[in-house]
Order: sequence, then structure tokens, then C-alpha cells
Amino acid sequence: MNSMIKQIELIERIDRLIRLQATGSPATLASRLEVSRAKVYRLIDTMKALNAPIEYDFTRQSFVYTDIVRFQFGFIQGELNYEEIRSIYGGGIQSYRFLLTSV
Repeated sequence: MNSMIKQIELIERIDRLIRLQATGSPATLASRLEVSRAKVYRLIDTMKALNAPIEYDFTRQSFVYTDIVRFQFGFIQGELNYEEIRSIYGGGIQSYRFLLTSV
């Protein structure tokens, strides 16, 4: 479990650096994160598998997002609203009526 949390923390750090367009080269990023260059590429590949539009910009010497995205992982305190419940259950009223009446 600890390794998964560490991986998520690394992805969050990479995300922040990408937003600042300040990752530096893959070797620089690896040094900053205190991981191997291969690990950096594995993390970037993981982010891409999660649909992050990442490219390396040689002019900026940084990984960049090619589209506006946001990475979020974790739990947010609060209740789901009607639209959130509807989107989870595909819009069918019968599917989520129980949730709305049981709360």
C-alpha cells in the first residue's frame, strides 16, 4: 500500500511541475524526484494511460500538457448531488431512486 501512495505522490509532483512547465529534462526530473530516469518514464506512461495528454517540449526543455487537464486522487468529504448520482448510475431513475430515498 505504501508503494502505491508513493507512486501517487510522485505523479502529483510531476503534475505540478508540468503545470509550471518546469520539469526540466527527463534526467533533471529524475534527479529532482530522486528516482531513476526509467522510473520517470514509467510514471509518465502511467499518467498517459490515465489519459494525461503529455508531450516533451524540446524548446521549453520540459514535459507539457497539450490540453487543459487536472489530476485528482483522493476522497472529498461531502454528499453527492442529484447530477453526480445520475452520472454514476447512467441516468436511469430506477437505478438511483433508492439512494435518494434512503439518505
